[in-house]
This record gives sequence, C-alpha cells and structure tokens, in this order.
Amino acid sequence: MNSGCIHTGIDKQLVKEKKIKTEPMDRLFKVFNIDGIKNKEVTWFTSLKLEINGYKKYIDTTVIDLNSTDIFLGYKQLVKHN
Repeated sequence: MNSGCIHTGIDKQLVKEKKIKTEPMDRLFKVFNIDGIKNKEVTWFTSLKLEINGYKKYIDTTVIDLNSTDIFLGYKQLVKHN
C-alpha cells in the first residue's frame, strides 16, 4: 500500500502524551496533505526504534499534527541534523 507519504511522521499529541524526547530540526520544510493543501512546517523530530518481525531499525520521524492517526510511515529517511 502506498499512502503517498514521503517522510515518516508521528502525531504531536502522542509525543506529548508519551513524553517522547524531541530535537529541533536544523532545516525546516513544508508539509502538504495528500489533497495538496499546505500543512504546518515541521520544526521538531524524534528518533524511534522500529521493530517488525525481529527486524530492528532506528528511524528519525517528523513531529506533526496528524489528527487521524498516531504515525504515518514514509519511504524516505530524514537527513539527520548536525
């Protein structure tokens, strides 16, 4: 299934509730919804451990207001900040 999501994003409210540590992005970028409407700019990210069927990987995720779900899995990895 291809949702069209480029970067992995985690819901801002979930980050707050679970007290997940975040870091500021060194470069802001614009976010557009699937319908082309501009969303807010991304200013924070967090690193999460993804584990699926025994495969483990740390990924950087943008922190954004998703409203409808906890996380969107994208196909591109964020460039780590300096």
